[in-house]
Amino acid sequence: MPLPVWLPESGSGPGIVLIQEIFGLDGYLRGIAEKLAALGYVVAVPELFHRFQPGWVGEHDEAGIAKSMEVVGNLDFPLAVQDVVKSVQYLRGLPEVTGGVGVLGFCLGGTLAYAAATASDPDTAVSFYGSGVPDQIGTLDQVSCPIQFVFGSEDAFITDYQKVVDAVPSHEGAEIHLEAAGHAFLNHLGPWYDKDAADRAWDVSAKFLARTLPV
Repeated sequence: MPLPVWLPESGSGPGIVLIQEIFGLDGYLRGIAEKLAALGYVVAVPELFHRFQPGWVGEHDEAGIAKSMEVVGNLDFPLAVQDVVKSVQYLRGLPEVTGGVGVLGFCLGGTLAYAAATASDPDTAVSFYGSGVPDQIGTLDQVSCPIQFVFGSEDAFITDYQKVVDAVPSHEGAEIHLEAAGHAFLNHLGPWYDKDAADRAWDVSAKFLARTLPV
């Protein structure tokens, strides 16, 4: 599985497995990897579609979104979770990784970040608007690391995020942040981008990472 790695300026630091949306390793996700590396993290991005659509990068217009949805329909979710878990294990073995290893994902990746946190032992987890999270939130007690959920309260694709809001207070180490924005509001290449909401949410998550996965 291709697993490109970004190093911080120092050359070493804690690790983060960054998990893609349906669009693959596009310019947006590369930008997020660079931002995390600038914070001091060693970042790896597993190519989740490597078994059936290697190198996939989708466009963010209507046709591109439809094609990306078609591509992601081929994804074997349990195998994808294992890809993320193995990526965490791989990062832990790199000499450049000098601290813990966390997971962070958006949309599809947000669901996978949560699933990987229930299935394994990352040191921290951040899940941005994972569409599958509300239906899986009953497994929150299986998460042993700090975890942060981020949702847009006006997300037309995830209308049941309240399930997560309700579950978080009873789980130590879990927190949730809501923005009055739609789905995928951090992605500046997509039609849902909301700069103000994106800036606030990124700041909240960067501070969470600084607390739970310090550089």
